[in-house]
Amino acid sequence: MTTVFGDRDIIVVDLGFGDAGKGATVDWLCAPDAGLDIAAVVRFNGGAQAAHNVVVDGRHHTFSQFGSGTFSGVPTVLSKHVLVEPIALAAEARALAALGVPNPLQLLHIDAHALLTTPIHVAANRAREDARGDGRHGSCGKGIGETAAYALDHPDAPTVGDCHRPAVLRAKLAAMADHYRHLVSPSVHRWPDLDDMVIMYSEFVAAVRITDDGDLAALADAGRLVYEGAQGVLLDEWRGFHPHTTWSTVEPSNARTLSAEQGRDSHVLGVTRTYTTRHGAGPMPTENPTLATVLPERHNDTGSYQGTFRIGDLDEVLMRYATKVCGGVDTLAVTHLDAVTRAAAAGIPLRSARRYPGVGDLLPLGPWKDLTHQQHLTDVLSALTPDTVELPTHPADVAAHLASLVGAPVVLTSDGPSRAARRVREPAVA
Repeated sequence: MTTVFGDRDIIVVDLGFGDAGKGATVDWLCAPDAGLDIAAVVRFNGGAQAAHNVVVDGRHHTFSQFGSGTFSGVPTVLSKHVLVEPIALAAEARALAALGVPNPLQLLHIDAHALLTTPIHVAANRAREDARGDGRHGSCGKGIGETAAYALDHPDAPTVGDCHRPAVLRAKLAAMADHYRHLVSPSVHRWPDLDDMVIMYSEFVAAVRITDDGDLAALADAGRLVYEGAQGVLLDEWRGFHPHTTWSTVEPSNARTLSAEQGRDSHVLGVTRTYTTRHGAGPMPTENPTLATVLPERHNDTGSYQGTFRIGDLDEVLMRYATKVCGGVDTLAVTHLDAVTRAAAAGIPLRSARRYPGVGDLLPLGPWKDLTHQQHLTDVLSALTPDTVELPTHPADVAAHLASLVGAPVVLTSDGPSRAARRVREPAVA
């Protein structure tokens, strides 16, 4: 694989709505047998709502804030673009320790400028989503959007670095509590006592490494960095289908910038399933509930705020759009190749939407930060039913078709959830 990536950093992005297999891909890249000399996994977007499933030697963990290279002892950098939730981090550290990871918190490097997600944000997020009723946006209910939105209107929003300054942090928490009191009913959603939160956050920063840049420069000097994205490009805050998006830049621009700031070149590795999935509300033109009967989901289920896990046929129009949003990808990782043969054996072969009626095979890429355009795309996608054609029934042929679709070679495939199910594909390209 070194011939594929050269000495470049690797940016892992999901070309769908999420759940394509980024965590398992990052785990494989970080495994000693891959020989890629990974110095750290850098999270470059999102927060505690990531759900990256990794299965290694009988151990399974759903990575949320820790990087998915943790089973291999690779450090995690939570960059300034990540929304850090210390309570969830502590719980995740306990879960990893129970799985045999020694001192998980010692693997963390956190940028002091990263925004802090608190129980106040979580309560406000859930109250706001509950108030939408049937018009829910599909939030994870973990305060991510609320953290980002509050910071846009309040330059003094709490950051990880504030945890070192208890008096400053308490004042910021008090201001935030006052801001949200009109929205949150204590009988339904509540947050802990502010003084208790301050004590907890002080204990948190005493247990982890907090620096002005997350130690990114020092770690970059030690080896290759893997940038692990959260969610999928089709949920990007400015390029996704408004309002069913995340408050986060999912496409790789932030990761490219972080890598370039270290004087490095980067390589974008796109990840896709052989079919389309989506968690919760929002347009999904190729949704096909029948597929769910033959492709049961082992590690994703219905969330109280996310909603139902949905399955559909491959959507080539959306994949072209995602690739364009990324500015292209260099290589491709294709997961769930076993679904091709499983679906065919059940008499429900995988299908693909290659064009949309009245739209064609390309969605227009509008101006950046133009939510009116993104809402228009949502309206278009919600109103159409695409024609589909059968995909090939041999996994290798499907992988070749996907490579042609995005204009990049497939270098990694998987036909199961575990690290042992990953396969390197040749020929590789430099």
